[in-house]
Amino acid sequence: MRLPMSLAAALLAATAAHAQDLRPLCPDRPGLDTPACTVDQGHLIVESGLADWSLDRDPSQRTDSFTFGELLLRYGITSNTEVQLGWTALGTVRTHDRIAGTVTHGSGVGDTTLAVRHNLSHPDGSGFAAAIMPYASLPTGGATIGAGDWGAGLVVPLSYSLNDTLSLSLTPEVDAAVDSDRYGRHLAYGSAAGISATLAKSLTSALEFQAIRDEDAAGHATQALASLSFAWQPRSNLQFDIGAVAGLNHASPDAELYMGIARRF
Repeated sequence: MRLPMSLAAALLAATAAHAQDLRPLCPDRPGLDTPACTVDQGHLIVESGLADWSLDRDPSQRTDSFTFGELLLRYGITSNTEVQLGWTALGTVRTHDRIAGTVTHGSGVGDTTLAVRHNLSHPDGSGFAAAIMPYASLPTGGATIGAGDWGAGLVVPLSYSLNDTLSLSLTPEVDAAVDSDRYGRHLAYGSAAGISATLAKSLTSALEFQAIRDEDAAGHATQALASLSFAWQPRSNLQFDIGAVAGLNHASPDAELYMGIARRF
């Protein structure tokens, strides 16, 4: 009996030591910025937007959009490189035409996003961390929340830890965004920037801003957004989050509220 018990104890000790060797949990959620950190090699982070509501109003209509089951899978293939797969299980859109007095509804699944993130400095996100992340979106979604054509882009996440409490982030990007008529692509570019703070041992908050210039053939526009988010990590492999986004100009959606979860395996 002593041998099996000794083996079990050794296995538990090795598992605990391996868990201690893992980097701090660093999900993409929440907020507007993209972190420069990558998933530990051989591990998987599953991130899910449990519920998301956004509001967009103008003098002629009001649009309420809801998404449920927004999924992001991140897997570490090396110590500083990960691959990603994103998909939205369900999206619904309710549009109220204020002039005609009509209400229309639509629902469907979202597009699929594939990405690779390669960290160039500090894959745990400490100090000055930098990464590059090319991505592509595939038109697997329906007409309600799908773009209708493929898109692609490059994101360059950057962050700098000022101290144990405060850190700065910057996420410039350039995109081949899908045209509003759902055929072809156009240039879009911009950046998010923010500051995050550790409020308690397991609670962090981030204040972020984003500006994106969209040069769609149907009309050029610049979206400006502000975001406040909170993330709580009750355990080393688990995070819950909530957040709010506000549009800062007429070209941006008015408001967004969301909540989600992330789990490392």
